[in-house]
Amino acid sequence: MAPRISLALTLHNHQPVGNFGWVLAEVYEAAYRPMLDAIERHPGVRLALHYSGPLLNWLIAERPAAIERLGRLIARDQVELLGGGYFEPVLASLPERDRIAQLLRMRDALEARFGQRPRGAWLAERVWEPDLPTSLVAAGYEWTILDDAHFRAAAVPEADLWGPYTTEDQGQLVRVFGTEQGLRYRIPFREVDEVIDYLRAHATDDGQRVGMMGDDGEKFGGWPTTHEHCWGSGQWVERFFTALESNADWLATTTPSAWLDAHPPIGRVYLPTGSYAEMGEWALPPSESTRFTRVLHEAQAEHRPEARWLRGASWRNFQVKYREVNDLHKQMLRVSAAVEAMPGGAERERARDHLYQGQSNDCYWHGLFGGIYISHMRLATYEHLLAAEDIADTAGGRLIAADLLDLDLDGRDEVRLADTGQVVTVDLDEGAGIGSWDIRAVRHALTAVLRRRPEAYHEALRDRRATQPPMAEGGLDDDRGAASIHDAVRVTDATLVHALVYDRYERRSGLVRLLDPGVTPEDWAMARAIDLGDLVDGPYALLELGPGRVVARRETTVLGARIGVTKTIILGGGRRRPTLDLTIEFEHREGPTIELRCGIEWTLTLLGGGGNPSAWWDVAGRRTTHDVAGSATAISSLAQGNDHIGIAVTTTLDEPADGWWAPVETVSNSENGFERVYQGAGFLVSWVVRLGVGERVVRTVHQAVTTGRDRA
Repeated sequence: MAPRISLALTLHNHQPVGNFGWVLAEVYEAAYRPMLDAIERHPGVRLALHYSGPLLNWLIAERPAAIERLGRLIARDQVELLGGGYFEPVLASLPERDRIAQLLRMRDALEARFGQRPRGAWLAERVWEPDLPTSLVAAGYEWTILDDAHFRAAAVPEADLWGPYTTEDQGQLVRVFGTEQGLRYRIPFREVDEVIDYLRAHATDDGQRVGMMGDDGEKFGGWPTTHEHCWGSGQWVERFFTALESNADWLATTTPSAWLDAHPPIGRVYLPTGSYAEMGEWALPPSESTRFTRVLHEAQAEHRPEARWLRGASWRNFQVKYREVNDLHKQMLRVSAAVEAMPGGAERERARDHLYQGQSNDCYWHGLFGGIYISHMRLATYEHLLAAEDIADTAGGRLIAADLLDLDLDGRDEVRLADTGQVVTVDLDEGAGIGSWDIRAVRHALTAVLRRRPEAYHEALRDRRATQPPMAEGGLDDDRGAASIHDAVRVTDATLVHALVYDRYERRSGLVRLLDPGVTPEDWAMARAIDLGDLVDGPYALLELGPGRVVARRETTVLGARIGVTKTIILGGGRRRPTLDLTIEFEHREGPTIELRCGIEWTLTLLGGGGNPSAWWDVAGRRTTHDVAGSATAISSLAQGNDHIGIAVTTTLDEPADGWWAPVETVSNSENGFERVYQGAGFLVSWVVRLGVGERVVRTVHQAVTTGRDRA
């Protein structure tokens, strides 16, 4: 008998919570619908599909015919559906109760709609930690798919990846497939004949090998350049499926569960914490990522055996790399605990639904895909967490609170103030800055602004390597097919290199800036303004904490003078019209007379960018979009807002001041290439003051928020 082999093709389809409906429609037409068409045309090709909960919800509401077609493919045993966490969370990042609940929600939803309970679970971003078998088994799952990098880290040779393994945690056993690297790099980026020859080369006389190719369904038409390659003139999928059917005498297509029913596992394995190889690179700090990538690629090119042990950071390191990711994650954990403490009933279920949507993985990391940099999806994630927190606080009677807690789990306490209209957190150890200012009625995280920071891929933009022709994934130089997004670097705006501006401190609000009087608005906007002293990020001592009120103080040395600064934050107003007052008292304690620009800096996001007319500034009756810079002298007030969200913030000053405002824009890489992304806008109100010993200056900034609706 001729050598035989099987192929388990598994496609993962996902769209994030908060993504635009028109984006889902475009990807559906570019990738999801053509794939269903192809599967129907080729009944001899069996495969597995995974649709994440957000995408599944959209399909049910917007493309019900696709759901009916999918049901027919399942009924004729051509397609197996995978489960997983419903809203595509990284399970390792969740409390155990939420891991199991997300897995069960998907399992039960698929069984109710399609009549079959999923046996396999897709792991978001293939993030694995050794205790996951306990969670998977508790939710009724039997197997999952991991990356070849996981197995290399466990010293499994690449030649031994042609079959499933067993692993366990606390005696809870699951089977794990490794997605075979050679298949993943070739499908669909190399010629069909080469893929068939590759499978033939790995066939055996006993036919006991199965090649698992588990990867994103979007690479079949949704990634840049792949639609024409897969479905247009290239017709790659049609030619591939035809080849699979014509070679069925030695090349069988199967589903993972069907293979497991007929074949035993090929071994036992214990896999360390990990994800796919690129994720480990992305999770490293920029300088380390650049060095690691160079060393890894050199080892791979030279086929050195130590390449298998070269791994980057774990997925959790994104919580170190990005303060904003850590803040989001820790807020999610707090909200989860608050929801769990609610009494049972409809309100808790409503809160849980928001919580689970707020656990969608996409904004808890950043790599090739935009992740935390995508401001509208970041705000959508916060929106669900704020909704769940509001429901839980209402049920628990905690709408009014003043707490000293370790909110970010760094071993040091922060302040949390809350009332019926807002929740404010203050990081005493970093400038007593306002880390979050959440408006309950419209579920908007006003200060969720991303810091401008260096990224490893910025070097590609600087040295113009981005203009070179892309190369296919894994270094397979193939100009006959589409390039993988992992290696294709695109630039659509030649001026982006000039937008590589980096902040020296975290973009919190209510920060005290002491600057040279000669600093210009442009210096400030471009992060060239150097602080005199350390009030912007130095630790403050807590003096007073009570309902709706916190007072903190710091002493520092500025230009040889000892200065004491007291910050007082007071919350007020009601649910629909919350207010926040910040009073700063500067006192010259000792030393020479000094002259400087004393300022208070705020950074808010109102989902502007791209000249969005809904997001605006209004200064002295002149309205501009929120991504426009400007300055004015002797202002007593300014306003900003977003009409679509239904929010406006009016800032009133007790003394006329210079006002400077400018967008906070980052340069990030994504599947579409380098792009400028609005993260929010900063504004500085400042006064040039001259202080001698014993003199003091007191300034108050009054912020009044108005909301156009109450979403509760």
